[in-house]
Amino acid sequence: MTIERTIASAFQMDEETWARHANPWSVWTRNTVLPLLILAFWSRVWLGLWSLLPIAVAGIWTWINPRLFVRPESTENWASKAVLGERVWLNRKAVPVPGRHRRAPKILSACSGIGMLSVIWGVYALEVWPPLFGAAVVYLSKLWFLDRMVWLYEDMKDMAPEYRSWLYTEES
Repeated sequence: MTIERTIASAFQMDEETWARHANPWSVWTRNTVLPLLILAFWSRVWLGLWSLLPIAVAGIWTWINPRLFVRPESTENWASKAVLGERVWLNRKAVPVPGRHRRAPKILSACSGIGMLSVIWGVYALEVWPPLFGAAVVYLSKLWFLDRMVWLYEDMKDMAPEYRSWLYTEES
């Protein structure tokens, strides 16, 4: 099982949850997760044990975000296709992706992971610059990854009937 599949399983991402997460509001508000987690863990300085409350709230937001929004009226947009591409990427063992799509997502995920190490270290050490730098690396890597997922989805949408069914417009 890939790390991405493990994360999706931990978040209990079923068909309905994926459909809701394809809502652009879900995709864009997902960008609030990292700053909320950083502030929540940093709040231990000001709140002591009460910091567990904002940490719990940030964790709940992380879990509820893909479920909060309704299915989009159309998946013919960049944000929705990024989510559809993530689903294709998760399914790459069953339906192999073309070679040109295999390297970049792995490199971008590794870069994001390195950025997270900087975030974690900075929050632990209460240093400002490592989390800021790390968050910038995480966001750059993740948004680039999402852009690659749009490309992957566009190339793969006709490779499996299921993939094609995820694409719909208001008129469909």
